[in-house]
Amino acid sequence: MANSNGGGHYKFFSVIAVVLLIAISTSAKKHRQRSESPEGNATFDYYLLALSWVPNYCAAHPGDHSSECRAGNHKAFVLHGLWPQAESGPPPKECAPASPVAHEVVDHMREYMPSAGLIQHEWREHGTCSRLSSRDYFAQAEQAFKSVRVPDNLQSVNHERELPVSEIESRFAEANRARPDAFRISCHQGEMVAVEACLDKELHYRTCSSSVSECPSPQVHLQPAR
Repeated sequence: MANSNGGGHYKFFSVIAVVLLIAISTSAKKHRQRSESPEGNATFDYYLLALSWVPNYCAAHPGDHSSECRAGNHKAFVLHGLWPQAESGPPPKECAPASPVAHEVVDHMREYMPSAGLIQHEWREHGTCSRLSSRDYFAQAEQAFKSVRVPDNLQSVNHERELPVSEIESRFAEANRARPDAFRISCHQGEMVAVEACLDKELHYRTCSSSVSECPSPQVHLQPAR
């Protein structure tokens, strides 16, 4: 009887161990899936596409020797990010665990974004709220960036300029057959930081909501491309 009970206990605990291993494996698999293709509860209403004005950034960061800031590169705008946005209130951020973006995706996006560090940051802070995988999220960001036409007067700026905020927004609207209220200018101490475009989830231009701030200066200063 003792041997029989011992065998029964052994079988019982063996079954429990197998069940626990399956549960742990399943949980780990789900965690990996959430990291790669987030399915958090955060929702968003539209996207905000941010295009950084490179000359102003490089002028303010003389120690930055990235390709965008090298003399003779003549970069104007680079892709900063594609941010899920709310109609009102703060936008969602860091909505799910973020595994590192695959090397091949990072290498490809370096054609449009300044650094690998920024790419990882944008995925962690904003991409995880898109409910897309990192690969699909950056494909969408690339598509949005390529769809924006930069006005002729901003494609090549060879001397310092002061431009009204409303004029920049209107020029972008005309070049992209959109309404001026689909664009916003972000600035810092009168220096233009970026042009931001409001896009619906199908990447069509739409009106920016009041949750997107506007540059408080009536005009902004633009450094020339080097």
